[in-house]
Amino acid sequence: QVQLVESGGGLVQAGGSLRLSCAASKSTFRINVIAWYRQAPGKQRQLVAGITSGGSTNYADSVKGRFTISSDNAKNTVYLQMNSLKPEDTAVYYCYAEGSRDYVAYDFWGQGTQVTVSS
Repeated sequence: QVQLVESGGGLVQAGGSLRLSCAASKSTFRINVIAWYRQAPGKQRQLVAGITSGGSTNYADSVKGRFTISSDNAKNTVYLQMNSLKPEDTAVYYCYAEGSRDYVAYDFWGQGTQVTVSS
């Protein structure tokens, strides 16, 4: 198993910043991708940003230019720097990892961290 522990959520005013962290436990799985998803009340979970083991990144259109995903491989940690936050960014943010072992892929999820942006 890969355990993902998120931190850094909270309440912030519009225009402010937060940095989320996702620490992945060491395991026998090869981590291929780590991503952040978010889910607002009554809405489907959506991809926010992702980073591959090779360092390639992708972002949802709604956060491009405002959010930055990065990784510290030595710490097995992925960060999501969120700037210029808007009330519509309010959601529970989940860390996701795709791991593989013996050519089989597995999905792992964190418990989620609440981000609330007040207007």
